[in-house]
Amino acid sequence: MDKKSKKRIDLLRSNLQRLRQQLSGVLEQKDDLEESQTLKKQIASVEAELQSLTGSQSPSSKR
Repeated sequence: MDKKSKKRIDLLRSNLQRLRQQLSGVLEQKDDLEESQTLKKQIASVEAELQSLTGSQSPSSKR
């Protein structure tokens, strides 16, 4: 894996962590369902990109 791919993976992992924290906060407030759906879509997108970059490994198994 080249240096550029490793940096992209690190960036995606940090974005994924931030999105999950935001989703947790939104779900606790329970006042904006649209925002929670948007965050879930973003999380799915980041997870898919991470999986494509790392191969068959799941992003959550690298914690």
